[in-house]
Amino acid sequence: MHTVVERELELKLVLSPERSIPVPARLTYRSDDPYAVRITFHIGSDHPVGWTFARELIVEGVFRPCGHGDVRVWPTKVAGHSVVLMALSSPDGDALLEAPTAQLSAWLERTLRAVPPGLEAERLGIDEGLAELLAPAPDCHDELWLRDPWPSDESKDAE
Repeated sequence: MHTVVERELELKLVLSPERSIPVPARLTYRSDDPYAVRITFHIGSDHPVGWTFARELIVEGVFRPCGHGDVRVWPTKVAGHSVVLMALSSPDGDALLEAPTAQLSAWLERTLRAVPPGLEAERLGIDEGLAELLAPAPDCHDELWLRDPWPSDESKDAE
């Protein structure tokens, strides 16, 4: 069983220091993909725009600047209010988004309760998958199973 933590949130798309427009968004975290967060922007088109990136970027970005490349996150104040800025870059363009710190932090806290930091790998089932992959082959006495599929010159001498 996995947990899904979602929150509808109105972000602001910053167009200039004086102008921004509201962008409805949905934040999604799934415990079966514990390192990732998804933000889906509902921009009034038939197809919402989605971004997926490391949860750790937002966790750290609430407190200090972090990230590089496609996603950068940092805290600041705008008009006396604490906000978190997210700079997103893609071949299709760049966007600077502003999220209210209190609402973003409340959602993050719920994700951290669902899967505490440091326990993400346990949710992936890697150990179980590796154990299954590396399990001994079934007891098989079939001669074809035991034969070397690519005999070398040395193995011919041994026969």
